[in-house]
Amino acid sequence: RGIPLLFLQNISGFMVGKDYEAGGIAKDGAKLVTAVSCARVPKLTVIVGGSFGAGNYGMCGRAYSPRFLFMWPNARISVMGGEQAGVVMTEVGQPEVGAKLREQYEHQGRPVYSTARVWDDGIIDPRDTRTVLAKALAACANAPLAPVSNGIFRM
Repeated sequence: RGIPLLFLQNISGFMVGKDYEAGGIAKDGAKLVTAVSCARVPKLTVIVGGSFGAGNYGMCGRAYSPRFLFMWPNARISVMGGEQAGVVMTEVGQPEVGAKLREQYEHQGRPVYSTARVWDDGIIDPRDTRTVLAKALAACANAPLAPVSNGIFRM
């Protein structure tokens, strides 16, 4: 049917820890990533808040080649938040590295940093989101769809 998928990202990533691992977070996350990567309909992504870690992949981050990927001015994108990276380094006994890493993550996680490297299709004013998405969907309507390719879903 070719119905486009729209992803609005504000995700902190997948939860980690013994309880979540025992509950199957890795397997469930893998199912989501497989579904997104195998979808052959147009995919559009708008990062409206945070986009961190594996959650970025599950919600069609740039690694999954959405047709369009936009960011709001307040958005942040990185492998993890700067604060979390700093806490991890402090916990492993390197607080001086943690402070530097926190600053680096905060700087490189900003939308301007991403857009300057053409990692996305631009920063959009939240008030213009509907108009921008309408134009993006119109562009997608004129592009051919890729052939269907289903991955292996493990239950």
